[in-house]
Amino acid sequence: MTDNFTGFNADFWQFFAELKDNNNREWFAANKSRYQDRVVAPISAFISAIGPRLQNISRHYTADPRPNKGSMFRIYRDVRFAKDKRPYKEHAATHFRHRLGKNAHAPGFYVHLEAGNIRYGGGIWTPPADTLGKIRQRIVDKPDKWQAVIENKDIIKQFGGIQGDGLKRPPRDIDAGAPHMADIKRKSFFAIKDAGSSGIASRADFVDEVIATFEAATPLMYFISDAIGVEF
Repeated sequence: MTDNFTGFNADFWQFFAELKDNNNREWFAANKSRYQDRVVAPISAFISAIGPRLQNISRHYTADPRPNKGSMFRIYRDVRFAKDKRPYKEHAATHFRHRLGKNAHAPGFYVHLEAGNIRYGGGIWTPPADTLGKIRQRIVDKPDKWQAVIENKDIIKQFGGIQGDGLKRPPRDIDAGAPHMADIKRKSFFAIKDAGSSGIASRADFVDEVIATFEAATPLMYFISDAIGVEF
């Protein structure tokens, strides 16, 4: 099954180009079978190709090629409380989360597929308060271990450092003078590579590129896993 992925071809990108101009339920219903063939099928093949290689990084992270409740994000947007009422996402994405995680806020490896905006890496995005608190506290308790993460040569080379939006002020329960306060204030912790154009994802060896980048993110993933008490 891993031989089925040959890259995300022109039909994949064309679907999203047209969706941007026709982001409505009528157009999507008329193109539903096209979505299944040109988008869902190649993403499933990509996830299947990633699976065995991901197990070599960590057997605790899953690559599930099912279109629903697997590693593929749904195309449907949650517009219940949004001003933007477009019903569909205009990009595709996958999340290879920890086997104990239930949603996108669990630690995991991520791939974002959008023309001109290809990104991939690992980390944890806006985790719940208790999880976030554990990561922050581990930075406080193990400043040398965190220093090793942010100084890791692969983290710097591949990602330019750790990323994630932060608070304006230190968290209330942490001494404002603690080392690494700029990182402690983060609400997300991730190492993401920005590959830019879609060309790199249009080839079968995109799998090799993504896996190499996931491997580069492992120092951060180890730290997060230790902080929240799960195996890496």
